[in-house]
Amino acid sequence: MPSLPLRLSALLLALGLSACDDAPRFTEAEPGEARSGGAATVRKSDQNAFSLPSANLSPTRRLDFSVGNSFFRSPWVTAPSTTTARDGLGPLFNTNGCQNCHIKDGRGHPPAPDAKNSVSMLVRLSIPNAPAYATLIEQVGVVPEPVYGGQFQDMAVPGVTPEGKVRVEYTPVMVRFKDGSEVELRKPSLKISQLGYGPMHPDTRFSARVAPPMIGLGLLEAIPDAAILANADPQDKDRNGIKGRPNLVWDDAQQKTVLGRFGWKAGQPNLNQQNVHAFSGDMGLTTRLRPFDDCTPTQADCLKAPNGNGPDGEPEVSDNILRLVLFYSRNLGVPARRGVNDAQVLAGKNLFFQAGCQSCHTPKFTTAATAAEPELANQVIRPYSDLLLHDMGEGLADNRTEFQASGRDWRTPPLWGIGLTQTVSGHTQFLHDGRARNLLEAVLWHGGEASAAQQQVLAFSAEQRAALLAFLNSL
Repeated sequence: MPSLPLRLSALLLALGLSACDDAPRFTEAEPGEARSGGAATVRKSDQNAFSLPSANLSPTRRLDFSVGNSFFRSPWVTAPSTTTARDGLGPLFNTNGCQNCHIKDGRGHPPAPDAKNSVSMLVRLSIPNAPAYATLIEQVGVVPEPVYGGQFQDMAVPGVTPEGKVRVEYTPVMVRFKDGSEVELRKPSLKISQLGYGPMHPDTRFSARVAPPMIGLGLLEAIPDAAILANADPQDKDRNGIKGRPNLVWDDAQQKTVLGRFGWKAGQPNLNQQNVHAFSGDMGLTTRLRPFDDCTPTQADCLKAPNGNGPDGEPEVSDNILRLVLFYSRNLGVPARRGVNDAQVLAGKNLFFQAGCQSCHTPKFTTAATAAEPELANQVIRPYSDLLLHDMGEGLADNRTEFQASGRDWRTPPLWGIGLTQTVSGHTQFLHDGRARNLLEAVLWHGGEASAAQQQVLAFSAEQRAALLAFLNSL
């Protein structure tokens, strides 16, 4: 039987990859490549693959992970309640528990046609920036819609009117490959109805966002700022068409502008602030960093509703609960890759590099020695993301700015774990709004700075496309 390099060479020739291409050639897996999260990598690839603690977490520290997990999974209830550690839900909210959006710590999805609520997809709201809102834009990143705020909440506690209903309708978009085969994409259109507080501002901008997977977030937080900024090229000095830019966002705790790295537009600087804003916007829960309910001045019933704050002013999410949820979200391990030495996977990796996908989906980083958790320090990780903003073209534009991000900009999402989406989440709906029903559709939606890569994929044969997908599904 031929050796792997010989079998791979034959496959590369069959896929039309010539030796004269500039892209690197991989004939075998790189050392440590299967361990996407370094020593924190977990080995299971079943439906619980995204819910496991970092493999190098000690038994003692796994106790904190388990307690944080309980607060992440359990529902919050309306105040007042005898369940004082978990009361204060709402008054307006999208869900009553973190796990409802991040099902099995995985990826959310758009609402089905018969769904009562959108749950794992939320809708951001804002109105156009203007000089009068300069301070607000600096500290919030957007100008919230005056009546409904920055996030549309389609659920409410008894006695409070929900903000409305969210539905998504789709229009088919046909794409043709060079070999004549076609793929039908679907272009989403948001339908907001049953507005509970009157009409919205006529220039309201809407942005649908599905919940992203929770894996490896602590490792992403541990990447040094300098390593992320080293890949930025806003002037495209190397003339490759890729202009990665950092988002510079407001840090609520430090009260200053810092590098953003979390969220679909890198609008949050760290995991604690990401969690705080999720507690506030998604569930209407107060924290010491955001001690107010997510009600606008015109939502009188929301403002008058009882809260779950303690008698001494302790917020609904206590400092200790917030600490445990932060520990949990930092230490969800990244699953190991599968089939890294498979000939088709290696051929797909070569095609990935040939198309230039790695220009944004940066394969590898080393985390800082000063990581917030010692298990996450000095790890060679492979997230396949640069955490920078890129113009992805008009097809994916939401026309909504967020700090430095334009209406066409999106942060490069990490690809690690993407091949386990069906196993963990029970679906394969990708991109920020879940419009892509599989990985190939997700690739074909790439435009803007990724147009050249998209065109290369459109020129791939069926066999090449299968190899590319085999590589992506191995991640």
